[in-house]
Amino acid sequence: MAALAAIDHPPLLAVKTVVLNPENTANGLPQIDGLVTIRCSVNGIPEAVLDGNWITEVRTTGLSAVAAKYMANPQARTIGFVGFGAQARSHLDAFAEAFNLEHMVYFGRGQAIQDSLAVHAKALGLTATACPSGQDVAQNCDLLVITVTHTGGAAPFLDASGTKPGAFAAIVDLAAPWKRDSFGALDCVVIDDFVQEAALANKLCVSAFIHGGLTGLVTGQLQGRTNPNDRTAFVFRGHALGDLALSALAVEKHREVESAF
Repeated sequence: MAALAAIDHPPLLAVKTVVLNPENTANGLPQIDGLVTIRCSVNGIPEAVLDGNWITEVRTTGLSAVAAKYMANPQARTIGFVGFGAQARSHLDAFAEAFNLEHMVYFGRGQAIQDSLAVHAKALGLTATACPSGQDVAQNCDLLVITVTHTGGAAPFLDASGTKPGAFAAIVDLAAPWKRDSFGALDCVVIDDFVQEAALANKLCVSAFIHGGLTGLVTGQLQGRTNPNDRTAFVFRGHALGDLALSALAVEKHREVESAF
């Protein structure tokens, strides 16, 4: 997969390429690997190469945290994870900083990675409990993070109508594990970019269930939560502007450090 975005000030162009290979696991390699190439957006000259995995983790978690600021119950105490993709640990760190979390529930494949996330949660001061199913996680947490690696072919197994009252879900895996019709049971569904969603054929969600985009939340055009019992969700597709913004900041910081020597 590839994504491209450009900006005039500073004049930078970012191209992120990502490879997803399920066979890598058997060879001790990560399934997902990414690279960001930065060029001058005026003359096209290469300027930098960045770790696309780090860029993807940080920019995705950052957007989820912004959505949670407006959509989650500030009294949230329990976080739940379904899947242990690259985003799980970064989301746990960010949400533990933003909320007074006490407990983590989780479900997914791979015992070693489950144990690693549980150990990390305990290091942050949380207790941790494994659940028998993803739906069981959804029913027992205030903040739900879905990071199932998308390899295609798997049947949807999560029902949004079964999430806990008052819960917020950060869905960063193209919503593939969800039964799409069940999103109608939620009080507010926001996607990362409303214009992009309207233009693409493979919709993340039934259009009638979408209340708006992340921009609307930040500008106050959309209210993400009106009641403590509202069930809300942020569905993330990902678009190149996020990669460009963080990559440009990284390049600028590097230049500042370089100029100091």
